[in-house]
Amino acid sequence: MHSGYALVDTCIDLPLALSVPLTFALIFLIAIAQNVIRQLYFPDPRRPPVVFHLLPLIGSTIQYGMDPYKFFFSCRAKYGDCFTFILLGKPTTVFLGAKGNNFILNGKHADLNAEDIYGKLTTPVFGKGVVYDCPNEKLMDQKRLCKEGFSSKALDAYIPIFVKEVEDYISKSPRFEGQQSGICNITEVMAEVTIYTASSSLQGKEVRSKFDSTFATLYRHLDDGFQPINFMAPWLPLPQNRRRDHAQKVMENLYSDIIRRRRHEGNRDGETDMIWTLMDAKYKDGTGIPDSHIARLMIALLMGGQHNTAASGAWIMLNLANKPHLIEEMYQEQITLLGSPLPPLTWESLQKLTLNGQVIKETLRLHSPIHSIMRQAKSPMPVPDTDFVVPPGHTLLAATGVPARSEEFFPKPLEWDPHRWDKLESLESVGDDVPKVDYGFGMVSKAVSSPYLPFGAGRHRCVGEQYAYAQLGAIISTMVRLLKWEQVDPMAPIPETDYSSMFSRPMNPARIRWERR
Repeated sequence: MHSGYALVDTCIDLPLALSVPLTFALIFLIAIAQNVIRQLYFPDPRRPPVVFHLLPLIGSTIQYGMDPYKFFFSCRAKYGDCFTFILLGKPTTVFLGAKGNNFILNGKHADLNAEDIYGKLTTPVFGKGVVYDCPNEKLMDQKRLCKEGFSSKALDAYIPIFVKEVEDYISKSPRFEGQQSGICNITEVMAEVTIYTASSSLQGKEVRSKFDSTFATLYRHLDDGFQPINFMAPWLPLPQNRRRDHAQKVMENLYSDIIRRRRHEGNRDGETDMIWTLMDAKYKDGTGIPDSHIARLMIALLMGGQHNTAASGAWIMLNLANKPHLIEEMYQEQITLLGSPLPPLTWESLQKLTLNGQVIKETLRLHSPIHSIMRQAKSPMPVPDTDFVVPPGHTLLAATGVPARSEEFFPKPLEWDPHRWDKLESLESVGDDVPKVDYGFGMVSKAVSSPYLPFGAGRHRCVGEQYAYAQLGAIISTMVRLLKWEQVDPMAPIPETDYSSMFSRPMNPARIRWERR
């Protein structure tokens, strides 16, 4: 009797124990089936074609995240220039080419914006009231005020600072000090060099001195906040997010202390860094910039510029290591055009170094730090020359690096060849007949037909473009004066691209073999 009851109980309990996971599995399979059937048999003719995917929420996130350019070109071959893919559950419409760039980058702010996309990521790092945590007209005003610190006069003053930082680094850094030759991880070298050059030029001696101690750790912790997951959930109680939040508060307070001390003591030495520029500046409504906003803008300026320059600088050094004869050609260019012994670099003399500039330009063409520029659709957006309409709530994505990697514009586009620019006109130049517009920070071109747009276009075009060229130009030309370098393994290709963060940088470690001149 008892054994019979036990057998009945067992027969009843076994299905109950399996019912919950079986139910979830069934729901999961039904969701996949519905998703596949909807894509194959019920596509919406008013919407751009959807990239086929099995999993409803994951969509094409993995393929896109592993290699965006491979994903873009593959989808273009199947669906054309305009298509939609699912990115972490969010419909994301890509529009490639000049028409797509114009559609997205020159779109009206009433129709689409950037703050809904990037605000979640940047506000915890930079702070409230600046960049994407303020109305668009205030952001344009902040860009106008920052742009005043990137004038030709300011760039001329920055060049000697850049040069000195590189010279000091090569002579005093533990990676180089006391050695005639060696091997180094160039991604780490460029990360350090660019943070030193940026802080000393833009933010003055007090800030630069702190990067030898306090700021370096805080900066790394803030940098941890730029994780892809924080596009969706920046509030997650992850260890890196807790470090990010603590670092933001401490770093803002340190900047605020510097500003208060400067206001008390005055500008005795006539310095012209960005902190002094903003301390004396006013918004268009006549109000001064709160010290808290200046402190937060300093964080944004430092981080925004340093990431791009560090990644680009590392790619330049690695590509030159693969073609060391170009390093010697660049060295001889300096001797021929500037004289021997080599005089101190200036902003004016840097403009004469054609090959030096082409090396930077070619690297930005092939290794643009940002592969995707996103906007949020706020109203229905008819796609030009199609019957498609992108609905509100969708993400729009421009990939300005796709034309730069296309055969129609650049023969052998994946080959790094600075001399290709010998015969090409300056593709980023703007003629007098090209429409221009002032979004609030000065006249900029509306033209997006160029296949070379490493700094974006439209209202969110990078205001630090000339600063980036000056910083990279001075760093690389000084490296050429001080060092020779090559690949550790001459037969090895340059490292693959790490797309796991916001910025396309070389896979770590990326080593070169160097020797002093």
